[in-house]
Amino acid sequence: MTTVSIYSAQPWLGRLNEAQRAAVDPAVSLVHALRAAVARAPERTALAYFDGRLDYRATDALSDAIAGHLAARGLARGDRVALMLQNTPHFVLALLGAWKAGATVVPLNPSYKSAEVAHILADAEATAVICADSTWEAYLRETVEVSAVRIVLTACDFDFQSRDDPRVLGLTRLPSPDGDAADLLTVARGGLAAPAGRDPAAGDTALISYTSGTCGSPKGAMNSHANIMVNAERQRAGQPIADGACYFALAPLFHITGMVCELAACVANAGTLALAHHFQPGVVLDAFTEHRPAYTVGPAPAFMALAAHPDVTPDHFSSFRMVSSGGAPLPPALVEKFRARLGPYLRNGYGLTESTAGCASVPPQTEAPVDPVSGTLSVGVPGPDTVVRIVDEKGGELPFGEHGEIAVRGPQVAAGYWNDPVATEETFPDGELRTGDIGFMDPDGWLYVVDRKKDMINVSGLKVWPREVEDVLYTHPAVREAAVIGVPDAYRGESVKAYVSARPGATVEPAELTAYCRERLATYKCPREAEILPELPKTTSGKILRRELRSRS
Repeated sequence: MTTVSIYSAQPWLGRLNEAQRAAVDPAVSLVHALRAAVARAPERTALAYFDGRLDYRATDALSDAIAGHLAARGLARGDRVALMLQNTPHFVLALLGAWKAGATVVPLNPSYKSAEVAHILADAEATAVICADSTWEAYLRETVEVSAVRIVLTACDFDFQSRDDPRVLGLTRLPSPDGDAADLLTVARGGLAAPAGRDPAAGDTALISYTSGTCGSPKGAMNSHANIMVNAERQRAGQPIADGACYFALAPLFHITGMVCELAACVANAGTLALAHHFQPGVVLDAFTEHRPAYTVGPAPAFMALAAHPDVTPDHFSSFRMVSSGGAPLPPALVEKFRARLGPYLRNGYGLTESTAGCASVPPQTEAPVDPVSGTLSVGVPGPDTVVRIVDEKGGELPFGEHGEIAVRGPQVAAGYWNDPVATEETFPDGELRTGDIGFMDPDGWLYVVDRKKDMINVSGLKVWPREVEDVLYTHPAVREAAVIGVPDAYRGESVKAYVSARPGATVEPAELTAYCRERLATYKCPREAEILPELPKTTSGKILRRELRSRS
């Protein structure tokens, strides 16, 4: 006997208006969306970077030349191109160029250190790397030398603008790269044609987006071009954003939220994407004044920092039609304080790398309810082509209001993990994404996220795998035992805390441990505090009990 899912009735459809319920017809890929935008508005600004501007015609031509260069250097269709850049025009041009060459892009956090990059380059079997010249000179040259990478492009953050804002761009330009590395701007201006016959198909893998797993090394989610474009088009069609409007890239483009909700949605709308390298509150507020954006999305800590800036005024946000928050828990108190002081209502959302950004959001015509029992702010409702269920440990469906694992099925769900069929079967049984997040849904279709299933730590929307931090701590000569947990952080959602016991006869100070990690890990992964204990709590079999450490934090 077949059991009918209570969630298949999609009670959330009553929260959506006619436009949001309507079927969407997304472009095949962002490359196709770009060409459609060129046909519609070739002279409209596509990219704004401080005082620099690139229109759609130029963006198309420059990315063509990058594609032509990659193909001429031997890049084959399906090869992987690692992209390690901040929010600059280079990122957009390199991404489009790689896709025009038929490649799959592997976006990397620019704060990663050598060992982190080396693991991903090896796992993805990357053929090419496109990175900042400063990163190349600092350590990536040595990392690439022992990898399979054979094509390198470097980018100067000072390109495409003349303001040279020292708050984010540093003080000096580096000399042009030497050896096998080529300068991206020189290549882009080389005028080569994109290789024929390599346009991506909807089902091709567009991204291998690495996300920390719950019980192993980081895994690469395979996001297709269709995954990206259906979410981009759903966002474009369902939001009150005018054709050609300005989108501000508050979230980093290497993160799936920035990639889809900022870049892809903007191009689908033939809009202008305003870039400011990386998040710095004063620079962002200046950009709001200069570019007058209609939309942005970012994690709650970014909005906290903007609200705390001494120069912020309601005028900085007066141009926005929508401001969205995602990637980290959004406290209800922040929503109200932000609106009271600055005007916009922060619209919550929920998504994962594996769901190619959003799978639930707060519709523009309404506000998210707060659960009266837990005080949790709803993350919104699913779209009309998405079914979200709450399931138990065995995958059995739970009724409305009961807590369980959030499961997602829809056209934005990734195909699985790169070269990892076991993890794919575990996380995507029968194509449904088991998120590892604990939540519940009310009878009206509002979704609430209340906890994480495993020990993953969420720092400003970025996932931290405790074992990775512990492995670094164990390399310190004074460390005998180490355990890492997440602790509540009013600014970041969570921060990393380390517990350590010392080797016999050795001594170590907490500040020494945090500094040690900062030299070896991306900043967001580093413990913000460390505590030294004589002995860490363990089971009789010797397994360290993280839950007991949480109880004392």
